Amino acid sequence: MRTPETRHPGRWWHHLPDGRVQCDLCPRDCKLHEGQRGACFVRRMEGGRMVLTTYGRSSGFCVDPIEKKPLNHFYPGSSVFSFGTAGCNLACKFCQNWDISKSKDMDRLMDAASPAEIARVAKKLDCRSVAYTYNDPVIFAEYALDTAAECRRLGLQNVAVTAGYIHHEPAVEFFALMDAANVDLKGFTDAFYVKYCGGHLQPVLDTLVYLKRETEVWFELTTLIIPTLNDSDAELRRLSEWVLRELGPDVPLHFTAFHPDWKLTELPPTPPATLSRARRIAREVGLRYVYTGNVHDRDGGTTYCPSCAKPLIVRDWYEIPDYALSDDGHCPQCGAAVAGRFGKFGRPFGARRMPVALHLA
Repeated sequence: MRTPETRHPGRWWHHLPDGRVQCDLCPRDCKLHEGQRGACFVRRMEGGRMVLTTYGRSSGFCVDPIEKKPLNHFYPGSSVFSFGTAGCNLACKFCQNWDISKSKDMDRLMDAASPAEIARVAKKLDCRSVAYTYNDPVIFAEYALDTAAECRRLGLQNVAVTAGYIHHEPAVEFFALMDAANVDLKGFTDAFYVKYCGGHLQPVLDTLVYLKRETEVWFELTTLIIPTLNDSDAELRRLSEWVLRELGPDVPLHFTAFHPDWKLTELPPTPPATLSRARRIAREVGLRYVYTGNVHDRDGGTTYCPSCAKPLIVRDWYEIPDYALSDDGHCPQCGAAVAGRFGKFGRPFGARRMPVALHLA
């Protein structure tokens, strides 16, 4: 039995003189005829207007550790209620979630839930926050924002896991309801973005600068290191120097391992030594919090005091076997402040992944 698409009024678009509509949500600026979908596949011109076809439907709901987003400085050890929809406004050949982000099969979105229901269940499950993730929440911004408003009403915080490929005006509205974000900085050349992502680098940099200079959103960066494509010393140094200059030394940077997937299967997985090299370069440049991911690297997952180098949050994959940070985010040994959002640390959620059926919750 086919599940009918939802059709929710879209925002951020305008009519063109020739009868088409232009989507103003992201830098792709899709210009659509009646019945045509944008590059993200989920935004469509229908009845002379823009509609979002995935509002209220998800590819799944799950409770995760916050470190999985990855966010290492946003209430470590807490649980986050995660969900996504389908589609994406980039076309990364190396996508690690391609079965969701590249899906054009709306029938896979079988889990339906209203924004109020998502917030209610997340609260009931004792999650600190709700994450808009798995595919990019930019493309289902209307659904994400309505859900974020309900979460705020119940005292929950909101987390966006995004590539940051969004125009400024919708970005202002979107991030106004987000408390934290992990932004993918996929490489540091426009040529890489054009060839392997179907986009451009500058809009992502603009989003990051906006987050730093004009919002209170706590954000961290993730760069997937792909052998031979974005792993040279020179590019890693340029990326790290830009982060230091434009965002400051306290923005955490995660270097994560690539595994062959989607349309980029001819390259090998990222060697752990490459991630260690990237971390060393970024720390030499002056970044204080640099992590490795998708590999077992206890040292690369641990948060150290930026002043005395004491290990403050020891991580073993998504487990936290040792936590020495004070409730207000200070080193107990030297008193130095650690950048981030912290609170009283109780029993960590751990590495569990708990799928949730909302109709049973």
